Amino acid sequence: MNRWVRLSGLLVIAMLSACASAPPHNLDDACAMFDEKDDWYQYAYQSYRKWGVPVHVQLAIIWQESRFRSDAKAPRDTLLGFIPWGRKSSAYGYAQVKDQTWDWYIEKTGNWGADRDDFEDVTDFIGWYCDYSHRRLGISKWDAYRLYLAYHEGHGGYERKSYLSKPWLLRVARKVEQRARRYAAQIRACEDRLDRGWSLWPF
Repeated sequence: MNRWVRLSGLLVIAMLSACASAPPHNLDDACAMFDEKDDWYQYAYQSYRKWGVPVHVQLAIIWQESRFRSDAKAPRDTLLGFIPWGRKSSAYGYAQVKDQTWDWYIEKTGNWGADRDDFEDVTDFIGWYCDYSHRRLGISKWDAYRLYLAYHEGHGGYERKSYLSKPWLLRVARKVEQRARRYAAQIRACEDRLDRGWSLWPF
């Protein structure tokens, strides 16, 4: 009987964990996402207070990178054009961060134990990375378009203007900018309610 109880408890925990990491149902409405994932706003707002990168910019980048899938991975490469052959990069998690970049973030912030599939850690990473883009490249923390270009190309690539040879990337960055504006307008409509929840959140 005790064994059955333990197994049942583990099953419940596994099911709750799966639900917690599943993407929100409505990815086009920031308020709906925060209502469904009731700790996400607190994490994103905490990152904003720490790094100055607005919540709507964080969300737009995550949407573009993973559609809010915690276990998103880079596409598979192929051998001879059709045989599956590993991944194109080590990019993983909500923000599709490569191993080397994530290690750099942990080294610079001391956020040991941070995970790319943890929303709290990812919002902190995006805030940190975009803050560095601001300090090194002079990009406004509210400029989703240029922040995304620096996010995608890296700071060195942005300085070399590597994005100018990638019209497709410029189009994607504009989509990120448009989504950030849409998320910003939505958050303005519900931020009073979200902020009340934030003020009651335990630290």
